[in-house]
Amino acid sequence: MFLRILDRLEEIIIATLIAAATLLIFVAVVQRYLIGVPFLYPYFYNFNITWAQELCIYMFVWMAKFGAAYGVRTGIHVGVDVIVNMLQPSARKRVIMFGLMAGAFFTFVVGTMGAKFIIELYPTDQVSPDLEMPRWIIFLCVPLGSYLMCFRFLQVAWKFWRTGELPHHDPGKVEGVIEDPDLAAINLAPKDLAR
Repeated sequence: MFLRILDRLEEIIIATLIAAATLLIFVAVVQRYLIGVPFLYPYFYNFNITWAQELCIYMFVWMAKFGAAYGVRTGIHVGVDVIVNMLQPSARKRVIMFGLMAGAFFTFVVGTMGAKFIIELYPTDQVSPDLEMPRWIIFLCVPLGSYLMCFRFLQVAWKFWRTGELPHHDPGKVEGVIEDPDLAAINLAPKDLAR
């Protein structure tokens, strides 16, 4: 139950941040364009969104930190495993477990360093340039995202240890789209498509 809630929360955060950032960038570009139109200038000049770029940068950083954890959970990170797949099964399992545990250790260290930075930054009154938001809130994504990614590495390692399965992403499969078995059986060669 907890994992399903965490999975859904992770997806909602990522989707919300990317949608909000995209909408904000669109509004900022339209506003800049409309200021350039002479008869619209008085209406849009006072519509000040100079802070939009800074906020979008922060939203994309937060999205990237949580997106990295999502990538570990779903297996969408790029990996070069040609040599690993050539190993004997027992050696392959040890190498994969080492890689997963090294990832967990690295993200734990980054999360701990980020938490230490936040603790030291919190008592200061530093704010961001345009939004004047406390900087510790902005940098909170580092420990939160890194600890979540560490948890995801441990989660994948535990499942791999028990079942021998790693999360795998099939780029040809789209969630929610049902594949027609009749169309899947058709295998057209490139020369057939040229006709």
